[in-house]
Amino acid sequence: MPRARRIPATRARKKKYMKRAKGFFQGRSKLYRTAKETVIRAMAFSTRDRKKNRRNFRSLWIVRLNAACRKYGMSYSKFIHALNKANIALDRKSLAELAVRDEAAFGRLAELVKQK
Repeated sequence: MPRARRIPATRARKKKYMKRAKGFFQGRSKLYRTAKETVIRAMAFSTRDRKKNRRNFRSLWIVRLNAACRKYGMSYSKFIHALNKANIALDRKSLAELAVRDEAAFGRLAELVKQK
């Protein structure tokens, strides 16, 4: 009976890491051990930074909304509170987009909220 080798599985495992490490600097893309370490680290960073990215965008939208609200004589927090009272369910992303792209529509929304 021939001896069973695990070569195909090992090669596939190594190939997976080496493919992901393709653009890395020097040994990080050539040597298996360092490539594997770097890929694992890079994956951890990418997970962390996706969450960070969402956080950064939310704060950007809030800054834009605050600036737009100040034009109509109210603060961001009062604007959001009034929106909730008026049962207007728009998220911060769409509100910020409205404030930047279509100021007239945002102005109408601000006036509507002011009345409430």
